[in-house]
Amino acid sequence: MKKTSNPYKLHPWHGIDPEIDGEAAWRCYVEVVPGDAVKYEIDKTSGYLYIDRPNTYSNTMPVLYGFIPQTYCAEKVADFCRQKTHQLGIVGDKDPLDICILTDRHIPRGDILVQAIPVGGFRMIDRGEADDKIIAVLKDDHSYGHLRSLKDCPLALIKRIKHYFMTYKNDPDNSDIKVQITDEYEREEALQIIKASRLDYQQHFDINLTKS
Repeated sequence: MKKTSNPYKLHPWHGIDPEIDGEAAWRCYVEVVPGDAVKYEIDKTSGYLYIDRPNTYSNTMPVLYGFIPQTYCAEKVADFCRQKTHQLGIVGDKDPLDICILTDRHIPRGDILVQAIPVGGFRMIDRGEADDKIIAVLKDDHSYGHLRSLKDCPLALIKRIKHYFMTYKNDPDNSDIKVQITDEYEREEALQIIKASRLDYQQHFDINLTKS
């Protein structure tokens, strides 16, 4: 049997280098795919997927959803959000940076790595926590892979993604809205947020991400 440099499964958050081609494309980990009836989430200790919760209501994620490895939303991500929104008291959500990936292909399950190209994002605040959603396209995807701007993405699909995040936690008996999307941004700003989350990761996990 051919020997490998690491015979064990790498932790999807800590063990995967997300950089592929400078800032053109990123290696991302997919937790949830369209049609999933439960919300899968990475277990931060073991690296395995677990069921965070069944979908409470009728909403399902319309695109591939996961995170960029070796990112973390803490002080720098929160500061970026505060500067853009002028809202005080914003903190990071202490999770890897979320990413939504557009593709025209049916991908039946999560727990996979994909190559994705950021095109923009949503500035989302969930109960006072910066919870950005980077929007990307699957590299070489037939329908979306050539896109490089959020403005070029299908408006109806972008609205579906926004609607999901604005409503998936809502209780019909409680109209108190705790989630807000303050604005959308394009690729350049998405890359700035990715950079901030990489620096937060380096700071909190004492890992030097500088390429040699």
